[in-house]
Amino acid sequence: MKLDRDQVLHIAELAKLGLSAEEADRFTVQLSAILEYFELLDQLDTGAIPPTAMAIDQHNVLRKDSAGASLPVETVLQAPRTIGQFIAVKAVLD
Repeated sequence: MKLDRDQVLHIAELAKLGLSAEEADRFTVQLSAILEYFELLDQLDTGAIPPTAMAIDQHNVLRKDSAGASLPVETVLQAPRTIGQFIAVKAVLD
């Protein structure tokens, strides 16, 4: 699919991008090439390929979760105003 300059300027306007004349010409060529590549990919027969979310099999590499000693509240809770273990904030709504 070949885009013309007006279509590229319209896309730029939708994306709220200001393009110079040189950029519009360059993007016309580049976006047209990208769309032509997608047309080429669209011709491939992918009927025998199952839908997948990932191309490779991935495994979770997180360590085992285990309980441990907690840090003191005073060390962790570094807020300007606290009431015990809670952070004191100004009321948002009256």
